[in-house]
Formats: sequence, structure tokens, C-alpha cells
Amino acid sequence: MSSKPEPATDVAPAVTLETLVRSQLSKALGGKRGMIEGAIPTIGFTVTWIATQNLNLSLVISVGSALVLLVARIAQRSTVQFVLNSLFGITIAAIFALRSGRAEAAFLPGIIYNAVYAVILAGSALVRWPLVGFMIGGVTGDLTGWHQDRRLVALCSKLTWLLALPCLLRVIVQYPLYVTHHAGWLGAAKLVMGWPLQVAALGAMVWLLSRDTTKVAVPVREPEPT
Repeated sequence: MSSKPEPATDVAPAVTLETLVRSQLSKALGGKRGMIEGAIPTIGFTVTWIATQNLNLSLVISVGSALVLLVARIAQRSTVQFVLNSLFGITIAAIFALRSGRAEAAFLPGIIYNAVYAVILAGSALVRWPLVGFMIGGVTGDLTGWHQDRRLVALCSKLTWLLALPCLLRVIVQYPLYVTHHAGWLGAAKLVMGWPLQVAALGAMVWLLSRDTTKVAVPVREPEPT
């Protein structure tokens, strides 16, 4: 007598939240290449400005380097998302700089972005609805279910604070340089406090996530019948 096949399940075996967060953060940053592509245009602008004090040339070098990276991505048929993000940021920075005629104005959008991001991240952690939790909820298919587990809320709050800290530090250091018109030092601070600081924060997150103890279930789709 043959038995009926077991019904297909739409939930994969539980994985650890720590593993899931590491995977999602890697995708969000675009890996090593994505971070490098985000830094190159800033390096081009800062080095050119320090060497020439020519705002227009500095912007041309910065935008040009981003376009070269974009062409390389297209030629390799790889995702252009992170280059486009960088190019969009550079375009906004160029508009600010050209309208004011001051090189340091190119860094003002980044300062504003970090200030807003820091407020949103810190605020979400303070009210115990950390944004990292929603990121996990979006992957697991239950946007707010994680909030019922105090362990998840505590872990996601710590991770959210670690994401907020680099943004806060950038504002604290870079805004005084902006208002005192130190474009060269501002560019150097942006480089030092850009991906290196982000990597340091992610290193702290990896350490926090290294325990691999918090189990979550991730839904999976069954393959379409052929």
C-alpha cells in the first residue's frame, strides 16, 4: 500500500539570525568591490582639489571616474546598482559645489545624509523597533513578527546602534570642517571615515553575530511544476 506524499512546506529549516544578517549586510554594501567603487570618486575629487585647488577639474575627475566604473560594470554585464548610487551622490554633490562655488559644499549632502540616517537609526533603537529588525522581517516574510521575541529585539537594537555610530561620528567630525571651510581636511576625513569606518563597524557586528545562536525560519518558494 503506497502512502500519500507529504505536502510541500513553504518554510525552510531554521537558520541562525546571525548568519542571515551577515548575508543581508554583505548584499546591501555590494561586497568589497561595491565599497571600493564608492570610494574612488571621492578620492579623485579630494586628491585633485588638494593638488590644483580647481573645483571644476575636481568635479570632472570625480564624475569621470564614476562613469568609467559604470562602463566597466556594463561591459562585464554585472550589476550597476552600487555605481549608480555613487554617481547619483556625486551628481548631487556637484550641484551643491557649483551653486556655492565652494569645494567643501560638495561634502554637505553627505553630512546631511549621515545626520538624517543617524537620527532614524538611533530613534528606531530607542523606541525598541530597530530598523535591522525590519530588514530581517522582510527576508523571513513576517515584517513585525520578530518583535515578539525579546532576544531578537535586543540583538537587532545592538546591530542598529552599530550602524548608527559611524554616521554620528562623521557628522561630529565633518560638520565643523565644513563650516570652517577646510575642504582638503574634509575630503581626507570623508575618506578615512568612509568605508574604513564602515568596515570597523561591520567587524564589530560580525563579532556580535559570531555566536550563531538565534534561530529563525526563512520561507522558501517551491519550484514551478514543469
